[in-house]
Amino acid sequence: MQTDPGGFVTLSIEDQNGIVTVRIDRPDARNALDRQTIAELTEVARQLRARTDVRAVILGGGDRFFSCGVDLNASGDSGRLKLIERREAARAGPDLCRAWEEIEAVTIAAIEGYCVGGACALALACDFRILGKGAMMRLPEVAIGMNMSWQTLPRLARLAGASRAKRMVLFGEPVDAETAMSWSVADDVAPDGQALQVAAAWASKVAALPPIPVRMTKEAINRSIGALDASTSFMDRDQFLLASLSADFAEGVGAFLEKRTPRFEGD
Repeated sequence: MQTDPGGFVTLSIEDQNGIVTVRIDRPDARNALDRQTIAELTEVARQLRARTDVRAVILGGGDRFFSCGVDLNASGDSGRLKLIERREAARAGPDLCRAWEEIEAVTIAAIEGYCVGGACALALACDFRILGKGAMMRLPEVAIGMNMSWQTLPRLARLAGASRAKRMVLFGEPVDAETAMSWSVADDVAPDGQALQVAAAWASKVAALPPIPVRMTKEAINRSIGALDASTSFMDRDQFLLASLSADFAEGVGAFLEKRTPRFEGD
């Protein structure tokens, strides 16, 4: 077994018998996705895509939480960038999800506790999601004053259907494990604390299969159901930039950080 083969700072990695487990490892920050974590998750995905010996990849977080999402406190200097520089920086999230979606081996997200915002978008880019019984998924972006980006909407709509996707995104309310399962957003519900073990059992089933037809099947299904994804979501980072220039965005983020009710004016 290899541990942390890439020397990553924000991730812990185990590599055994064709199954690679990648865990977000920033417990003091509730596994928030800051720039370094996003960059490392993107890089490890690109490395895994190039490996022919990998049969399955498990993406996990901590034992009590998966991730609280993008670190809003770490983005304070973006206003000093030129707009074209901000647009380039906004590629990081979509590139992260695309990198995980393009891993040829089967990917399984193992989720305990809360999985919020960008972390939820990342989990939706995986092939399967295993939730602990007490886990929840939440997309609070609209409620904060921004759009749901990272090219997440077509992925979510395919899984949950249009109406449920709208409910999940527009209201930003937590979706518990049983609801996620009934909405086809989750693929299995594990006892609390055992999502990683159940994901490992799924990964072992995959690893026992012939790898070439597994990879071909994954690619064929993803290509057939996602053929229009780029066409329908290519503008979502520009929509994010537009929303981020609004007074409502500043109010929403400020209210979130200050733990108060926001007042939106449509400006």
